[in-house]
Amino acid sequence: MLDLRFVRDNLAKVEEALNHRGLELALEEFKEQEAERRRLLSELEKRRHERNRLSAEVGRMKKAKAPAADLELLMARVREINQEIKGQEDQVRETDFRVREFLLNLPNLPHESVPLGASSDDNVVVRRWGEPPRFGFEPRPHWEIGEDLGILDFERAAKITGARFALLRGAGALMERALINFMLDLHTRQHGYTEVLPPFMTNAAAMTGTGQLPKFREDLFKLENWDYYLVPTAEVPVTNIHREEILAEKDLPLYYTAYTPCFRSEAGSYGKDVRGLIRQHQFDKVELVKFTTPETSWKELEKLVADAEAVLQELGLPYQVVVLCTGDLGFAAAKTYDLEVWLPGQNLYREISSCSNFTDYQARRANIRFKRAGTSGIELVHTLNGSGLAVGRTMVAILENYQQADGSVIIPEKLRSYMGGLKRLK
Repeated sequence: MLDLRFVRDNLAKVEEALNHRGLELALEEFKEQEAERRRLLSELEKRRHERNRLSAEVGRMKKAKAPAADLELLMARVREINQEIKGQEDQVRETDFRVREFLLNLPNLPHESVPLGASSDDNVVVRRWGEPPRFGFEPRPHWEIGEDLGILDFERAAKITGARFALLRGAGALMERALINFMLDLHTRQHGYTEVLPPFMTNAAAMTGTGQLPKFREDLFKLENWDYYLVPTAEVPVTNIHREEILAEKDLPLYYTAYTPCFRSEAGSYGKDVRGLIRQHQFDKVELVKFTTPETSWKELEKLVADAEAVLQELGLPYQVVVLCTGDLGFAAAKTYDLEVWLPGQNLYREISSCSNFTDYQARRANIRFKRAGTSGIELVHTLNGSGLAVGRTMVAILENYQQADGSVIIPEKLRSYMGGLKRLK
């Protein structure tokens, strides 16, 4: 959430930044609501001051044994002011709610280094790693490879649940589990992250803290008759570990990694990626989350990207790093790098990780702060997160990049020890 005072004092700057995001949003309504809120607060403060003054006068009159009629008249006025205060407090709460709801629906402001652009067509490729494999045959997409190998079963998954679900069998289920363990081991043993296993459901406060609510309610799966949502990403429960807490500066940065299944309605995506594992209602992901001081968060973003890249490099999967333009930036992010892995069966690069710096946007919503060493100063932390990686999409990349002419698939060397020494799917 953006800072109320910053928005109020920098309306033109905020409007311009939101316009760069493709939002034609005039802030005049906010300006009027905020002015009304401040007017009501001023009147409320005057009423409270008057009540306190008269209450003190009542005390003096009682002590001086003033005439009962005069005392009752003054006490009646105090009661009248109390009713006026109650009405004004209700008005203030209502305007506070409207202003907060408005701010909750405003996205973060893009960092100055984010390229201007209207859509994903304007994203900028920063670098590429690895050479796409060359085949002496026409490479096939992963859904054909997986079904022929008997490790992907979409038909039976649809029977069990519905469209956009997958059933992994045999070596397919083993590879999914192996990838999760491989990623967690890499991030905890080499990159310094602490592994956590959070709940796979969160409450509305947690969803609001990271920006999923209220803006993206339709994208979430909510449990009927419960204030619980299935997690769309481990970012939500892991970031909320420190909600409403004050951390010590000496403990920052904090690095967490977590595996969770992720659940998304994919609202508005019907007709896109209907084949295979790319856009599922349920998928596995290993997430990376950081809590940092404001002055270190941009350096930590670059390290976060490098940690996610390491997974692809260890598995020998070609990829490119893309910085998202203003028009393609996620709601809560100030800057985002996407890692896009090469998929020869589809002849394109496909997102496999998004790494973002949210600055203090999530921290303000979730009230996550830290105390400066040697001072009494309390500040908001900066939060960052990235996929390290999306597990299903990593399997997709392995099946397509390591496919062989005979229909088999070579297992990347770094993954073999996690699969009982298996070297090839056939």
